[in-house]
Amino acid sequence: MEYETVIGLEVHAELSTESKLFCGCANRFGAPPNSLVCPVCLGLPGVLPVVNRKAVEYIVLVGLAVGGEIASYSKFDRKNYFYPDMPKNFQISQYDLPLCDGGTVRIELDGLKKDIRLKRVHLEEDTGKSVHGGTIDSSDFTLEDYNRAGVPLMEIVSEPDMRSPAEAHAYMEELHRLLRWLGVSDCKMEEGSLRCDANISVRSKGETALGVKTEIKNMNSFRSVEAALACEEKRQIEILENGGEVLQETRGWNEDRCITFLMRSKEEVQEYRYFPEPDLVPIRVEPEKIESIRAGLPELPFDRQARYMEQYNLEADTAKALVQSRYFSDFFDRCILTYKEARAVVNWLLGDVSKFLNENNIELEKTGVTPQSLVEMIRLIDDGKLSGKIAKEILPEMMKSGEPPAAIAQKMGLSQESDESRILEWVLEALRESPDAVAEYRRGKEKALGFIVGQVMKKSRGQANPGIVNKLIKQELDKS
Repeated sequence: MEYETVIGLEVHAELSTESKLFCGCANRFGAPPNSLVCPVCLGLPGVLPVVNRKAVEYIVLVGLAVGGEIASYSKFDRKNYFYPDMPKNFQISQYDLPLCDGGTVRIELDGLKKDIRLKRVHLEEDTGKSVHGGTIDSSDFTLEDYNRAGVPLMEIVSEPDMRSPAEAHAYMEELHRLLRWLGVSDCKMEEGSLRCDANISVRSKGETALGVKTEIKNMNSFRSVEAALACEEKRQIEILENGGEVLQETRGWNEDRCITFLMRSKEEVQEYRYFPEPDLVPIRVEPEKIESIRAGLPELPFDRQARYMEQYNLEADTAKALVQSRYFSDFFDRCILTYKEARAVVNWLLGDVSKFLNENNIELEKTGVTPQSLVEMIRLIDDGKLSGKIAKEILPEMMKSGEPPAAIAQKMGLSQESDESRILEWVLEALRESPDAVAEYRRGKEKALGFIVGQVMKKSRGQANPGIVNKLIKQELDKS
């Protein structure tokens, strides 16, 4: 029997606000345990929460970016359940009246585009962090850090539109790019600021009814999301093929053993006993505010990618790489304002610049290079004052120090030599020391010329202008 996989994702992103959602405690990662807490986020008796306005604006911004419908009237609800990481024993969330309904996220996989529908985007408070003495399924003890409790959390719930673990991976990547592009979250999965719960079921191909779903938790990378879904997909198919029944349950993901494991039976929505949060007034977003936020929307990554392909005749993969982050893409745009040869800028950005960023695990905005200095370096190459090889040597120093390329080249003694009389000295030396190559060239072997050029470049420490080197070597060989 053929099976079809059905996947929906619930993505949680911590918002990059200065303070928590309902109190003035700092929203910051890495502080000592339980040092960023107060009576409000600890849920002590007699306290009253106050909504963080910036967090609401961020939800509206994302909702508009995905084409959702922003609610003019919304409210908070209490989601009741007991777990050690929730100091109040309930979570302030949104249930029937979220801030945003609907929307789509477009993904691209193997050259095919697909729109993944969103069910809702809503705002809630984060829980604390449980620190286990080992893995979650084998720990002897658990400690609680409430620094994260009360941090504003955006939940983006998709419709069950994904049909493979690879599509889920692509969706997560696109959502990650969008949220960082808008500046609403740093999306660092390793710090817990982007998390994903995956709902997956399988059904006979051609069926329209959904199968029994399981929810998978504890995935800390895009690769983990795809691997966990592939593993669970296989597990469910094996159960059905052996005549068994898939149970609705919540399962964890064990990265080391590449298996999902039972955590608990899946809760039904009524078990959370939602009711309106009595300590918070409803949220009313005025139409003028919505339009003001809409007017501030930047060009979105998928749109900019399409523009690059059309405007600069770039391949899809190249254009996508340029929009890996908003800063990286804006950097490219600022370069093109003063240097119109887009392909040269692309080659440096996606070549040596990206290599430096990857090797040093750093983002472009944290380096010293600017659009002006990169363009200056490319112009020096065009003018024959730097060779491509020398430029590759000074670029890392530009990115570290932020100094102009000409100054670095001079300091390192790497300026390109274009004085023909000086280059001729190196050429004559190379010809005298390479009689075999000279003889081969005279017998019609053009490759021998490359060897002689290499010898000249070695003598000049890569500083000789390659065009002049080639010209002078041919002149001398033609003379003799």
